[in-house]
Amino acid sequence: MPMINCPDCNKEMSDSAPACPNCGRPNANVPTEKRSVGVLLGVGIVLIPLIFSWFTLRKGHSVFARVLSFSWLVLSIAIISAPVGVENRVTSTSNSVPVEAKTEQVLQAESLTGPQKNAVRSAKQYLSMQGFSRDGLIQQLSSDYGDGYKVADATVAVDSLNIDWNKQAVRSAKQYLSMRGFSCEGLIQQLSSSAGGKYTVSQATYGAQQAGACE
Repeated sequence: MPMINCPDCNKEMSDSAPACPNCGRPNANVPTEKRSVGVLLGVGIVLIPLIFSWFTLRKGHSVFARVLSFSWLVLSIAIISAPVGVENRVTSTSNSVPVEAKTEQVLQAESLTGPQKNAVRSAKQYLSMQGFSRDGLIQQLSSDYGDGYKVADATVAVDSLNIDWNKQAVRSAKQYLSMRGFSCEGLIQQLSSSAGGKYTVSQATYGAQQAGACE
């Protein structure tokens, strides 16, 4: 085995030794081991960076390969963790009705009988044409000149729709005003009377005020 002198400490060492055993200077005669990122390792880093990125820390891999693999590792962790927060934000902002309320509505809809479901359809058709109070809509569905549903079925159907009766009062108030003039008190009476809209006094007052009949 040929011997050479170390350029730093001038001690003898084997020409095939990777470094001087005395001072540790790397042996320039021994080529440094170089590794390249092969196809399998590259695929592993892309698909499972948490495991395969660490392989680039082995001696011989370039700094560029290490930086690239660990950058992808950090990016992958960020991508995996991001959807949880995004999904929660989208859910909270896109759904104005609470989850509990939605669940209650779904369960209520599933428990309706056939006639009650038909009454729901009829109620929606009436509401698409004009404003109705709760009592007025139930009467329209159950009366002989209306749809003839049983009062109990009509009541269940109307209550399952979660209607804003104040908004309905505004609609009715505007419809009355489109046909003739009303004073504030006169419109409230028309909206709340049993022969008129059948709204509660508070609903009728709100409707008249929002329709512009009151100062």
